[in-house]
Amino acid sequence: MRRRFFGLFFAVKEPCWVSQFLSLKKGVKNRLLPVMATIFGLVIAALLAPLLPGQDLTLHMDVKLVNVFVNVTDSNGAIVGGLSRDDFALTEDGRPQQIALFERQSELPLNLTLAIDTSGSVQKDKVEEADAAKRFAHALLRSQDLMSLLQFATDVRELSPFTNKLSQIDHGLSQLRGDWATALYDAIYLASERLGGLGKVSGKNARRVLVVISDGDDTASNATYAKALEQALRNEVMIYSIIDVPIKASAGRDLGGEHALITLAEQTGGKSFYVSDGGLDTAFARVSGDLRTQYLLGYYPKNQEPGRTFHRLQVTIPRAAVEAFNIRHRTGYYADSQAKNK
Repeated sequence: MRRRFFGLFFAVKEPCWVSQFLSLKKGVKNRLLPVMATIFGLVIAALLAPLLPGQDLTLHMDVKLVNVFVNVTDSNGAIVGGLSRDDFALTEDGRPQQIALFERQSELPLNLTLAIDTSGSVQKDKVEEADAAKRFAHALLRSQDLMSLLQFATDVRELSPFTNKLSQIDHGLSQLRGDWATALYDAIYLASERLGGLGKVSGKNARRVLVVISDGDDTASNATYAKALEQALRNEVMIYSIIDVPIKASAGRDLGGEHALITLAEQTGGKSFYVSDGGLDTAFARVSGDLRTQYLLGYYPKNQEPGRTFHRLQVTIPRAAVEAFNIRHRTGYYADSQAKNK
């Protein structure tokens, strides 16, 4: 039989209890039926609600913020400050992205590793390097920053774990010991891995910086240049290379190693300096100044090209001629490492 509730007809096969119920006095039936109809209508509405046409379905996706630290200098090498969010344009794989986060001078904490080459080719500068590194640490480190110390020669040794205690850094620098071979790429690989691991353990968002003092010669590494660079990019590590050339003449210098240090810095958004251009204190001061004058651009990736494992980044200042500014930042990031590092 067919019964009507609220203007809707439903085909219902009556059980025996319904017949008995309908045989009650007419007055009781008239009072109970509206109540039952209301309850039945609410049940039907609840069952049909997910299927109602026009209802919006909201999907929540876990899109990670990508941070890009940017340094801008003019054609004379002078730092350019005072730029705004609207001055910058950012693309990922050539696709424009909206800048969601902007800071003129990043106050994010620093997680910094200082890696010092103590191999035979630069051993003569060991005392000078230790003294300059102490002054650098004392001038740079704030209470929210952490620093570790590595030395590398035939192998890589940790002289101080991550700490903000300057006495511990000073003690580590007093323990520098030399050897003859050089495991430069191993040092970069391990330092990058530890910097990335520190961020995962602490859960804090911090800039990851590796300062390397070396002549660029590598004679003992298991890691290759490509593996060292990949590890730095995967862990979002900026490399600053302080190149200590043992002799000025090109004969006997490892020009390929020097170029490798320069390229590692360029690819990761850092910078390279020669000790010969003013000494170690000047080089350290330039590193410190660079870290204090960074812009931070953050964005949530949109319209990503599917299937890419490495996403290339480009930051420009559209209002200016290309040659007006030198804009430095990391060249890109690995898609699978982005989620791991956040």
